Amino acid sequence: MSYLETSDGTRLFYRDWCKAAEPRRAETLVFVASQSMPSDLWSYNLPFFTDRGMRCVAFDRRGHGRSDAPSTGYDIDTLASDLGCVLSHLDLRDVTLVGHSLGGAEVARYLSRHAEPGRVARAVLIAPTLPRMPAAPDYPLGFPAQAVAAVTAGWRSDFVRWIDENKRGFFMPETSQALVDWGGRLMENMPMFVQLEIASTTASLDLRPDLPLIHTPTLLIHGDRDESVPCDFSALTAALLPNVRFERYVGAAHGVFITHSERVHADLLAFIQATREGKAA
Repeated sequence: MSYLETSDGTRLFYRDWCKAAEPRRAETLVFVASQSMPSDLWSYNLPFFTDRGMRCVAFDRRGHGRSDAPSTGYDIDTLASDLGCVLSHLDLRDVTLVGHSLGGAEVARYLSRHAEPGRVARAVLIAPTLPRMPAAPDYPLGFPAQAVAAVTAGWRSDFVRWIDENKRGFFMPETSQALVDWGGRLMENMPMFVQLEIASTTASLDLRPDLPLIHTPTLLIHGDRDESVPCDFSALTAALLPNVRFERYVGAAHGVFITHSERVHADLLAFIQATREGKAA
């Protein structure tokens, strides 16, 4: 098993897969999973890209999966800094960052405040928790504090029940029950302390000031049946990003990269090709 150490000594588990003879010369994608999920979440995506000679790196966020679970460091800046540690430890350059949900917010914060020159060529944000999560007088689309508090209270008493009652909404009606159950199991081993800390970060996110600072070509994907992060959030995100291509997937839910993987893969490959050729996002 492969681990790297962050600036505060936290060990992060990561996978670094590539079939090419010279991995350092291969097109590289770095995957950042959503809140409460380990890097196993990308199991139905990584083989597609490695089969095409690409290098795929996926890591478990601190407190998730096989990584250390310290008592601190679950704020968005530390999480973004951890992403930077992955890139620097492996000395990755000109990569494509792919972030889902909270992973998308981490990618955005990394690009706006932590990015090192030459590390990132492009970004793919899939149903990201952007631009702002909590409701405010100037942001009525956000989640009310009372609703967040009610969900958190349910987690404290029976997190596994909450997962069981909500896992179907991540997928599609036609998704097999076996796949739905697999997705639910990925969350079940989350330490409640970490779940509450990371959820507090998500619930307070406001990255509206960050987005205009990101000039990295960005592909934004969101399903219009997303029950976790409404698709309208991404419409506002797209309006704030200077160099973005917004793809709205009709009928897709939060787990669009699994349920609509063929289209996501095709869109991602086309985006990489277009930005290689210097075309606008």
